[in-house]
Amino acid sequence: MRKLVERELTSEGPNSAGGAKGKRRTVTMNVGESPIAWLHSRGHLDTRLFEAGEALRRDYERAQLSANVTMRWDPVRVKTTGDQGLSASEKQISAKSRFDAALAQAGSGLKDVLWRVVCAGDGLPDAEKALGWPARSGKLVLKLALERVADFYRIT
Repeated sequence: MRKLVERELTSEGPNSAGGAKGKRRTVTMNVGESPIAWLHSRGHLDTRLFEAGEALRRDYERAQLSANVTMRWDPVRVKTTGDQGLSASEKQISAKSRFDAALAQAGSGLKDVLWRVVCAGDGLPDAEKALGWPARSGKLVLKLALERVADFYRIT
């Protein structure tokens, strides 16, 4: 989905609030694009790490771990070739166990940024602020976490 918006470019990244006066630099962003897709398309993540993040996000969505506003009665419909012969509940449980194991593989110090960026869809500057990290430190930590997740999913 393409949803393009114009954002002010600050030293910490794109600013969603805007408000600068005078001469300012802006950037056009696709807010429908995931943060790891954004990093991958600009060469900050290689294909292996991007696929690891997508595999983790896919398991997160299959396990239906995101918050719901109301009760959902519809089953998750994800096109897949794996888990043949399993019921919808068994597929959901399988995805939850893979998701938990992948986060455990990442480790306690890395899974926070991994969850925020890959699953919650926070940008790196927002994740760094929420975790109280210095600016521009999140990309390195995210890469380390995605390396471990890629090893877990056996992505070469």
